[in-house]
Amino acid sequence: MAKLFLFLGAILAGLSVAIGAFGAHGLRELLAESGRVETFETAVKYQFYHALGLLFLGLLILQKNASIFIYSGWFLLFGTIIFSGTLYILCVTNKTWLGAITPIGGTAMLIGWGMLAWGILQKF
Repeated sequence: MAKLFLFLGAILAGLSVAIGAFGAHGLRELLAESGRVETFETAVKYQFYHALGLLFLGLLILQKNASIFIYSGWFLLFGTIIFSGTLYILCVTNKTWLGAITPIGGTAMLIGWGMLAWGILQKF
């Protein structure tokens, strides 16, 4: 599982750079017209932060292969896909109903970080 989270963290980090660059250059006018520049930047930042979290978890699992860390990683991954993914789609399509789904991703990310904290208290 450590290898998977390290791999996925690296992929998410690289994608956040690519998506951020695409937003800044390829979508600049669209995002400015719709007033979604800040929303897009938030999605990219959160994706990158959580990519780093997955990398950290991958390294942590190499040291302490505990199920709580594995669950934490899945929650961070799921949350990132839902949170950032819905924001990206919202920015491009302006489908505002997607804003109702985004908090599900945020909640999953919070659960993932909480599980990580709990796991650290338990295992170290």
